[in-house]
Amino acid sequence: MSVASPTGEPSAPRLHVVTGKGGTGKTTVAAALALALAADGGHVLLVETEGRQGIAQLFDTPPLPYEERRVAVARGGGEVKALAIDVEAAFLEYLDMFYNLKRAGRALRKMGAVDFATAIAPGLRDVLLTGKIKEAVTRRAGGRPVYDAVVVDAPPTGRITRFLNVTNEVAGLARSGPIKSQSDGVMAVLRSPRTAVHLVTLLEDMPVQETADAIEELTAAGLPVGSVIVNMATEPLLPAASLGRAAEGRITGKDLLPALTAAGVHGGPELADALAAEAVEHARRWSSQDALREQVAALHRPTVELPLTVGPMDVGCLFDLSERLETHLRDEVAA
Repeated sequence: MSVASPTGEPSAPRLHVVTGKGGTGKTTVAAALALALAADGGHVLLVETEGRQGIAQLFDTPPLPYEERRVAVARGGGEVKALAIDVEAAFLEYLDMFYNLKRAGRALRKMGAVDFATAIAPGLRDVLLTGKIKEAVTRRAGGRPVYDAVVVDAPPTGRITRFLNVTNEVAGLARSGPIKSQSDGVMAVLRSPRTAVHLVTLLEDMPVQETADAIEELTAAGLPVGSVIVNMATEPLLPAASLGRAAEGRITGKDLLPALTAAGVHGGPELADALAAEAVEHARRWSSQDALREQVAALHRPTVELPLTVGPMDVGCLFDLSERLETHLRDEVAA
């Protein structure tokens, strides 16, 4: 999942921002991507920004506090730590870091001033969130980065550009000083080859259109777009030779009845007609998905498909999806 640097040279990102229309499974994809990046000994931080505790649910752990905790061990001794960013805690951390006002910050929290500040200046919330993400990406110990990669379960496509475009958000808050300096530092990371914004979609009209719109907005804002991840993709149940015929409605119960009778399946013409109707519906749905695949291909971004998981999502399913993403990562590096 590489992006092109301003000089045209490929560069492997260290910050992976995962977005998608609501319902596309972006949190699941972010978790699977973190596992893929942690394979073979990598140290990865998985960050949640929306306060839904979706990461804790996926990894079957208690709700995450505002601290980095290990949630999984990957192949080869790698590990995934997770962090649910709490805006209030990030605000207090910010006050202490830039103004040495930790005690005052606690008093402000008791007064409800933190909620008030983020309510009257909504852009401040995104400044705090992206600032914490940037700190994790750039943090070093012993001369090397603490994390090999940081994966962010980001807001949905409808507001991803606004969330990441911190410079515009902060313009109305401050023209100079620590807030402005911090936002400039964040944008230096977000607009660099160290970052890739990946978009999760389904093979449905609205998610594909939102993906296309988001890519256009991100590109216009100078933010680096990574891969398009088609989630919950299904395989056709009919042979390729039969799909076109079924999609045209040229399979009937009369066509199926002899085979059902020969196989000893009882139900007669009524069952045959019902099965034929299901076959036609499936083929038409598959044909529609294929048309949407062409639209995704027209976005000219690296693309990977993840299969639909039958049953509840658990850690085992995440590891299965991560293997698909590992292959995609290797292919991207090779390309």
